[in-house]
Amino acid sequence: MQYTSKTFEIPTLRGISAKNIEEHVKLYNAYVKNTNVVLEKMEELQKDADNNAYLLGELGRRFSFEYNGMRNHEIYFSCLEGGQKDINTKSTLYKKIVRDFGSYEIWLQRFKLLAMTRGIGWAVLWYDKKADRLINSWIDEQHLGQLSECVPVIALDMWEHAFVSDYAPSGKKQYIEDFMANVNWSAVESRLSQA
Repeated sequence: MQYTSKTFEIPTLRGISAKNIEEHVKLYNAYVKNTNVVLEKMEELQKDADNNAYLLGELGRRFSFEYNGMRNHEIYFSCLEGGQKDINTKSTLYKKIVRDFGSYEIWLQRFKLLAMTRGIGWAVLWYDKKADRLINSWIDEQHLGQLSECVPVIALDMWEHAFVSDYAPSGKKQYIEDFMANVNWSAVESRLSQA
């Protein structure tokens, strides 16, 4: 089975250029391609698993990086699809944010501060189905810090490739502001509903 790249209908955004999105989607496509390449190579090496044990182990490690890079980007782009829509204050998502963080404003402040973390990675709002609660956390790179059995409902890419062409490295804070201003909250609510 091969993974295939998704297409995203992303309109003109505040602060984030169409060129930046175009280049970013190319990176996403590379994650999809590399996920498939790793799986194919593992299948090939499995034919002589005893002699290829080390390589199979390392490819297994690489797979989580490529696969999570693919899926994280799909969530990121889905947050921007269809154009900006404000959060519905009567929605389940809004009510859970208020319940779990005290207010939407407190959650948003914490999420933006999380996104300012030094280093490369992702700021993520997760839904923990077992505890029925929302959690903010950081993922290092693509694959270190995923929360087991939690569903990501917002994923904000904080690798420099996501913003430097539009903002320069010093514009990280403005990129976060613009991303949040561009979010289609209906799409985010849909992700929560599907969880």
